[in-house]
Amino acid sequence: MRFHRTLIPSLALALLVQSTGAFHVQAQEDVDGAPVNAVAFFDQAQDLHEKGKFEEAIKLYNKAIEAVAEFPEAEYQRADAYLSLGNLEESEKSVRLAVSHRADWSLALAKLGEILVRRHSLASPTDAVAIRAEASDFLKRAILSDAGNFPAYAALVDLQLGSNETASVLRTTLASVKRLTDGKSKVPASIWSARAALEDRLKIRDASRLSVAAALATDPKSLSALLLAAQFALNDGDVELASSRYAALRNVDALSPASRLLEVRVLAAEGKVLEARKALDALGTKSAEAEGLRSELALRSTTTSAELEALLEKDPTNAPYLSRLCEINRVAAPAKALDFCRRAAEAQPDNIAHAVGFAAALVQARRFDQAIVLLSKLIAIAPDNVTARANLAMAYFQSKRFPEAKAEYAWIATRHPERAVVHFLLGVTHDNLGEYLDAMANYQQFLRVADSKANQLEIEKVNLRLPTLQKLIRSEKGKK
Repeated sequence: MRFHRTLIPSLALALLVQSTGAFHVQAQEDVDGAPVNAVAFFDQAQDLHEKGKFEEAIKLYNKAIEAVAEFPEAEYQRADAYLSLGNLEESEKSVRLAVSHRADWSLALAKLGEILVRRHSLASPTDAVAIRAEASDFLKRAILSDAGNFPAYAALVDLQLGSNETASVLRTTLASVKRLTDGKSKVPASIWSARAALEDRLKIRDASRLSVAAALATDPKSLSALLLAAQFALNDGDVELASSRYAALRNVDALSPASRLLEVRVLAAEGKVLEARKALDALGTKSAEAEGLRSELALRSTTTSAELEALLEKDPTNAPYLSRLCEINRVAAPAKALDFCRRAAEAQPDNIAHAVGFAAALVQARRFDQAIVLLSKLIAIAPDNVTARANLAMAYFQSKRFPEAKAEYAWIATRHPERAVVHFLLGVTHDNLGEYLDAMANYQQFLRVADSKANQLEIEKVNLRLPTLQKLIRSEKGKK
């Protein structure tokens, strides 16, 4: 979801009060004997709001609201503060008050629409219909009141995508969103993300990747852009990149339902099915997306090839079955895995994830030449696919094509310096090329970022290698 905090400057508020007569500030006495000033309370609340002290801000917004008959600005900001605390129910109540007091206020209409979209994503299929209709109504009213209302457009896109609107409706919305972005400056990341999501659903893949890149360039911490970038990575079978995107997202927002559902998807893609199921159960939603994930996790929990093969006999082109059979047979029966991977890719030719899985199975089966050909083609299509590049690097390395392996590992290390194992592999590659100074630099970087438990074996290997490597460097052996 895409939520935007908009703090209302006190001077603008004061002018608004004077010009519209929206409310009257009454001089009263509080418990300390100090005069109550609604605007002063509002000002102080916004200062706390901006500092992330949401509970304290809410108390002052309450005081401001109590001091006047109607105070839609304070009701709106209180709704935003409640939303930041994850209290969807109180947030909705407050913003509904703001809309009731100012029916044509585009900002409040958009906020209420956004909250309803969020509720829609969590609702059961039965409840979702009514929520969707109300959300759509408020968002369209917001856009009618202000044709440049970015939050309203972003939320409308979320609603339409979550409701599986027709391609015709999505194309119409995309045309409107394009008018907000094409040739425009200062376009918020949320609108670039909305455009990317529409383009992806409409299978305009290259454009969607450019749009999400524009969103991240505008705001690297954008919740909507990080969510979408992680989902794109999962769709592309790039588990490495998806994990990295989710790690960045977790620092921005770890509580929203969208973030928590993404966590479930990433854990499942990483093979941590039990953890994924626990995370999904903790979320406690019966939404269509959550139930779909539950079914997917049940499939991923299946470890017996025979059971899945029996199901496949009844549905021989079922891509999820084929993909899972590809995964669970890679080690025990590589040749069998290859057949399942190939069939999954044929069943869903537009899903690059199956092709990436097929390539990984080729590497596992030590068919490196074939893997290199396929992975090179995939990277030409999806140059930022880290999983594909990692498999290509391994295929080159195992084929003793160290210069090519070095280029791939260096690409990954440059973009993801936090990944310890990449520095280890790059160090080993330099070592094999006789580039001892570069090998030493990468081994040392590996030791700096390595996890003592997860990377224990590699740490031991590096520590055994370092004394010999130091002697080689001192004797000036190796390539300069």
